[in-house]
Amino acid sequence: MAVFRRPRRPAPTPEPIPEPTLGEELTELVEEAEQPVGKGPVAAYAARQRGRGRAVVAHTARLLGSGGLAAKGAARGAAYGGKALTEQLVRAAPRIPVRDLATLRAQHPGAAFPEQLADLLVTGAVRASGALGAGVGAAAMMPVPPAMAVEIAAETLAVAAVEIKLIAELHEVYGVPARGTVTQRAGAYLGAWANRRGIDATLLVRPAGFAALAIGAEVRQQVRRRLTRSSLRHLPSVTPLLVGAGIGATMNRRETRRLADEVRVDLRERRPEDRAYWTAAGPVLRGGTVPTGGAVPEGEQAP
Repeated sequence: MAVFRRPRRPAPTPEPIPEPTLGEELTELVEEAEQPVGKGPVAAYAARQRGRGRAVVAHTARLLGSGGLAAKGAARGAAYGGKALTEQLVRAAPRIPVRDLATLRAQHPGAAFPEQLADLLVTGAVRASGALGAGVGAAAMMPVPPAMAVEIAAETLAVAAVEIKLIAELHEVYGVPARGTVTQRAGAYLGAWANRRGIDATLLVRPAGFAALAIGAEVRQQVRRRLTRSSLRHLPSVTPLLVGAGIGATMNRRETRRLADEVRVDLRERRPEDRAYWTAAGPVLRGGTVPTGGAVPEGEQAP
């Protein structure tokens, strides 16, 4: 007599853990870099930043590869510094996470004035940019030539995203943010990044100005030139034996700080649309009061 057994149910397949998005990785890298190093070992902090930087570059490289650009980049080398990489940045710009002033002030309650908050944002962006260069350099100990074009392109795109994020948040800090849709604002900040200054104020009064900027050939050409120069600047990052890690980090930090200084000089000359914007975005304390920041230090200007 045959014995019939109930078939065993297959073990449930565990749901795959979703991979963090590029925006999430970029946010973690920048926001961690804005915090003080602390009393722990500096080497451990630097290693953690390099790891995060490497993760962002690797994620960006996967995005470039999934778009069918990896083979083209390996074959044509500098092609990533041209039209293809420009289109990647134009598509990525609206998805770059930008914090508004209220969020920035809540995350940095010790910054009582715009210049103090801007200093913290610049410090974080400079560290993040350096971590991206160091991450690529650390991965180049045994470089694979066909992959190096993708590595350079990924680092160029990731550093550009950090700098565009910084420019957008500096506009929030100084009270002159871009208006319009997400795509229009991203187009404005793209143009500011390409020109190394604040957004073009004339577009605020020109009909359909922001819409034209978001898709205009002129801005694409400016971004393309800037990306080409950036790609050449990132070449030393792939020097093997960890030499490139130091070179890439140093050059990225220097260039990002120089960009921030130029943009801040331009933004300081502009008058905020709302003179009370800084106080209005302050964190609310118990009792419903909004801190004003106290007395203005010598050399500062009250918002």
